[in-house]
Amino acid sequence: MAVITLQTFFIALFGIAALWFGVVVFRTSSMMRSALALLFSQTALGAMFLAMQAEFLGVLQIMMMATEMSIMAIFMVMFMMDPGGLGEMEMTHQKRLSIAAGVIGALAVSGVALFAHWGPVTTVAPAAAEQIRGLGTELLGRSMIIFETAGVTILTAMIAATAVAMPALQRKKTA
Repeated sequence: MAVITLQTFFIALFGIAALWFGVVVFRTSSMMRSALALLFSQTALGAMFLAMQAEFLGVLQIMMMATEMSIMAIFMVMFMMDPGGLGEMEMTHQKRLSIAAGVIGALAVSGVALFAHWGPVTTVAPAAAEQIRGLGTELLGRSMIIFETAGVTILTAMIAATAVAMPALQRKKTA
């Protein structure tokens, strides 16, 4: 019983951290601080997976966010006038529309969560190894083309961004 209580404590702790950093993403006026808050929020979600003993998903979430933030930093350095991202800037646009969309989205999600029939709770779950095997089969089966396409698209975007930035870097060196 104590293990379940400790597990519940850490799930709640990381959940609160994820929500807090999610709010900080939109409360800061710095692109870099916003990116770091997003990284921490998503890392807290990965930690929640780890606390729920879904090690594969937890590590995958944390690794994906670290990679995404690295790519974001590359684009920030290449294209922003303030590469450090620490300068003050307005991070919200169309505030009324954003608030309305957020409230409507939250009500819709809450309605689905409260009123949907979720079916019976599973009493016996497969072993961890079987769960990972099933996930691997799904990722390497139906979903493989999606992941391959996304990977090639991201690589192409990084190469294109570098190619676009090269003339500007060469102009700076000669000036």
